[in-house]
Amino acid sequence: MMNIVSIAMKEILTTVREKRTFIFMLAFPIVLMLILGTALSNAFMNSTPISDINLLYKNSATNGQLSKAWQGFTDTLAQDGVKSTPLAAGMDGKLEVKDDHYTAYVEVNDQGLALFTSSKNTIESNIVQGMLTAFSDRFNLAAAAFATAPSKAEAILAGANAGGAEYVKETSLNADKKPGSIDYYAIAMTTMIGMYAAFSGCMLFQRERTFNTLARLTASPVTKAEVFTGKVVGTTIINSIMVGVVMLVSSILFKADWGTHPALVFLVLAVQVAFSISFGLGLSYLFGSTAARTFVMIFTQVASFVGGAYFPIADTDKGLGLLTELSPLRWANRALTRIIFSDDLNAAWPTIGLFAALAAAFLAVSVISIRRKEAL
Repeated sequence: MMNIVSIAMKEILTTVREKRTFIFMLAFPIVLMLILGTALSNAFMNSTPISDINLLYKNSATNGQLSKAWQGFTDTLAQDGVKSTPLAAGMDGKLEVKDDHYTAYVEVNDQGLALFTSSKNTIESNIVQGMLTAFSDRFNLAAAAFATAPSKAEAILAGANAGGAEYVKETSLNADKKPGSIDYYAIAMTTMIGMYAAFSGCMLFQRERTFNTLARLTASPVTKAEVFTGKVVGTTIINSIMVGVVMLVSSILFKADWGTHPALVFLVLAVQVAFSISFGLGLSYLFGSTAARTFVMIFTQVASFVGGAYFPIADTDKGLGLLTELSPLRWANRALTRIIFSDDLNAAWPTIGLFAALAAAFLAVSVISIRRKEAL
């Protein structure tokens, strides 16, 4: 056990001394996080600014109930910031809307409401249409009540309760909290740098061969299993620490939201790092360190691209959708987003289980290769 700890510590210190690699693993995701998070901030806006809403109307209804209801409706609109203006003599309401002097024009008569809008203000026009639809539905309900229970029709028009009975219920549902641009890229860059740990796996024993230290390790009173375990554990720990530092820096400098379960978030990232290292190590035994490193470079870039590291991946067609589902970054990003922004803790375990199973499979490939070669 002590031999494994010693080898793991040696691996950690060796990685820390490689300043270029150490700085790259820390600085690269932070700088990219800042650039992408700032440049693409508009893509993550949860609200859309709207201009002032000015409603022009002509009330020619002879129905006293409708006229009274419409007057109450316009008073309510004024409280909500919508300016309602009656049509003046000599004005053409449709032309006024066409010339963009008003958002919409409404004609109120005994047959109902006629709405005229312009395509120049689509959002504002849709808001007015929604308001008028709600008014129309409420008035139709009140009209039916006048025929059967006149005393309760006024309560319906006012949206109030009569005798404790609520006739129209309005319920607002709060959507799940959504990530901003910095929040999104904090997750995406951290999982991407976790995937870059595969390069450490590719070079785990190649570095020992390059500096002629592998022979000394093999000749020392340490078993191959202890050397293998110590190096894998040490590399996993130092890369997990780097991922944790990226999390911490993004939280402090950029105020990235990592939710209320940072320990579970870090666990997902640490298991992803373990998978990445095992992935790179297994490939190095199958194809050699140089070929494995080339493959990992290509795979990491493709996985990052289709996994949402550089831009959010929405619904895709069948072919591209299958490709995105094969990206380990996609698995990690989706699990972390659900944990952080939906408090869905159960989302962690399938991802952790998948990463752990794949890590075990690639480690098994490495162990079998070592036994066949009878050398590290």
